[in-house]
Amino acid sequence: MEEIPVYLFTGFMDSGKTSLIRQTLLEENFGDGAKTLLIVCEDGDEEYDEEELKEANTKMLMVEKEEDFNETLLKNINVQYLPDQVFIEYNGTWKMDKLLEMKLPKGWIFVQSLATVDGTTFDMYLSNMRAMIMEQLFRADVVIINRCDDDTPRGKFRRAIKAVNRPAQIVYERADGSIDEREEELPFDINQDVIEISDADYAIWYMDAQENYKKYDGKKIEFLGLVYNPEKMKKGIMVPGRFAMTCCIEDVQFLGFKCKYADSKSIPHKSWIKILAEIRVEFAKEYRGKGPVLYPISIEEAKEPMDELVYFS
Repeated sequence: MEEIPVYLFTGFMDSGKTSLIRQTLLEENFGDGAKTLLIVCEDGDEEYDEEELKEANTKMLMVEKEEDFNETLLKNINVQYLPDQVFIEYNGTWKMDKLLEMKLPKGWIFVQSLATVDGTTFDMYLSNMRAMIMEQLFRADVVIINRCDDDTPRGKFRRAIKAVNRPAQIVYERADGSIDEREEELPFDINQDVIEISDADYAIWYMDAQENYKKYDGKKIEFLGLVYNPEKMKKGIMVPGRFAMTCCIEDVQFLGFKCKYADSKSIPHKSWIKILAEIRVEFAKEYRGKGPVLYPISIEEAKEPMDELVYFS
């Protein structure tokens, strides 16, 4: 049976989902006339024009209640509409688990998930409804932050998203629709002889070093770390790092770097150290490719900090 591609659009109401779908279907002629089924799960400020949808060979189905969005509905509308492709504009207050665990009609397959974010309100949502908004973003292939300006805290937004969805591609779109491609500023100077990473900056540095490891090759780094070094760990290898809170206290994860140290067995598991190390970019199976590997220059015992956790904002 021929596969039917399904494109998922998520994000809070008024974040720009409808505009993105209209632009994709109507302006870019996505699918080149393919019979499209558009499933709309919320009624936002912007509406679809029936004549425009007709010209784009698109049928729209409105689903207003979460309980009505189920496997039986999808199976029935697949038989009724026989679509070549499906667009789903998901409700920003509905649970993502329900959709992702749902058995899709035969042939339907998710090929891309896009999430939209209103750059003017995202900071407020991060402060007051972080878990709820992040649920809309954690599985997106592309996150489009729109309505950006020169004051938009792009680095903060990027770190918050990458904390829960590391593979996501993030696009910043200005109010006029143009793409903002400026480099993001880091809170530390990578051109220093020794890059000193504070507790406040550890999570930011970790994310940047994992994604842009080439620029750290040969750099010297110093930070306070908790050592992962159980007895089963291979001799000569340990992992200094920090526990980071990504979304809420239930979502704490250890962010560490592979470290090659001949006397690794002398460093107790779960001990705190101040480490000065050189970063070398190497292939590591732990990274499933190339990444930053630490080579210690000096290691000192250190006291446990008042707050063991580090944060992405």
